[in-house]
Amino acid sequence: MAHAARATHPEAPIRRAISEPSFTEMSAAGLRAFFNIARDWDLSADEQIVLLGAPGRSTYFKWKAAPETARLGRDTLERLSLLLGIYKALQILLPQASAADTWIKRPNSAPPFGGRRALDRMLAGNISDLVAVRQYLDAMRGGWA
Repeated sequence: MAHAARATHPEAPIRRAISEPSFTEMSAAGLRAFFNIARDWDLSADEQIVLLGAPGRSTYFKWKAAPETARLGRDTLERLSLLLGIYKALQILLPQASAADTWIKRPNSAPPFGGRRALDRMLAGNISDLVAVRQYLDAMRGGWA
């Protein structure tokens, strides 16, 4: 009888441990994705360093050689998130890979770019510049700006 009472009136809620990825796991996954994007976009090491938030050449090359050992800060993780969003938006807007991958290097007359390349805006170094490119692309897809 006590067993039935316990089933209908549990003494303590059942808690399931949800395993959240660690900063190291998020860092490694984000860096692996970033380096693939950088390859697709044909970015130089210097351009990659700026997009990552200027971690320094030696740190950049450590991350590239062994992304699983990196523990990125929130700023760099935010940058990676924005860059992945930009890449995804381009894949949706421009399904032909070569068009999507070269878009950031083509001059653009849209207001956020003023005739310059999206990459130039992204290389200004501020997170707000990455946000501006991401918002522009999201607006072009009909998503939230």
